[in-house]
Amino acid sequence: MFKLLQLVGLFIAGSLAGAINSVAGGGSLISFPSLLAFGIPAIPANATNTMAVWPGSLSSAIAYSRDVKADRRLLVTLLLPSMVGALLGAVALVITPPALFNRVVPVLVLFATVLFASRGLIDRLVRRDDGQEHVSTLGHVWGAVFQLFVATYGGYFGAGIGIMMLGSLSIMGLRDIHKMNALKTILGTLINVIASVYFAARQLVVWPIAIVMGLGTIGGGWVGARLARRVDQRILRVFVTTVGLAVSVWLFLK
Repeated sequence: MFKLLQLVGLFIAGSLAGAINSVAGGGSLISFPSLLAFGIPAIPANATNTMAVWPGSLSSAIAYSRDVKADRRLLVTLLLPSMVGALLGAVALVITPPALFNRVVPVLVLFATVLFASRGLIDRLVRRDDGQEHVSTLGHVWGAVFQLFVATYGGYFGAGIGIMMLGSLSIMGLRDIHKMNALKTILGTLINVIASVYFAARQLVVWPIAIVMGLGTIGGGWVGARLARRVDQRILRVFVTTVGLAVSVWLFLK
């Protein structure tokens, strides 16, 4: 049975991850390593983290739904590859030998950290003004193919999928940052939910921790959303990047 101190620590980690996700993204770079630090094996830790983070993003997805009403066709285009990819990634995680996943985890954390650190470049890309927004048929095809890749990665590990989706949506031709954030949040939540259901069915989720961290992500997300305008995202980005790099080094040396 988990000690009270462990649960309190993981609740705090979940709260911090939820707050960071609501402000800048990258919360899994806090919550997932916290599970490893508390002794949870890598694959159950990944499954439990996936289950814990989606409740905190669900409310944002609901709130964002109004921003995609004008382009439901694009959302529908990306739904199927998101669902298929999420399931493929989750299945791939389950069949990965634990020893192999332990060797892959440091690379995945480092990859997610690099993605997060490059968010400034992605932000400048998605905010550029090239004229009227237009997504061609080719853009829809590109988006569906790349979304399958993003969702597969998301079902397998997850950290950094939001940044990958912003870049993809920009290449597709979107320019409205509110619509892009809406699509990213809705699709990211869907990916995590599908992966979570599969992980639960395979009994990989450590439920006491998932519940405690899930409550933390909800509370942290609520607080973070209200403090978002007061937080210097550059400082937050440096903090999360530093933590991610430190965790990567720790995992490589572990």
